[in-house]
Amino acid sequence: MLRYILLVSILAVLTGCMTQAERAAAAQAEVDDMIKVYGPACVKLGFTKDTDPWRECILHSRAHDDERYRTRPTTTTCIGHRGFFNCTSF
Repeated sequence: MLRYILLVSILAVLTGCMTQAERAAAAQAEVDDMIKVYGPACVKLGFTKDTDPWRECILHSRAHDDERYRTRPTTTTCIGHRGFFNCTSF
């Protein structure tokens, strides 16, 4: 019985894993989406398409939007006294 449970759990874990090719395809799809969304704005800002500064503009715009549209609230709690603090953020 224990072997059967172990076999089923291993199969469940392995079927949930992505192959290297699937991970690469997902990353490429994400990059293509970023180029579609942020590429025209970076060109309007004066960056030449397919250059390193243009790519940096796309990455910076994406990071800025990730921060702006974070939906969950963040709470920081600090415990301690005079110079010795332990702070946690959730």
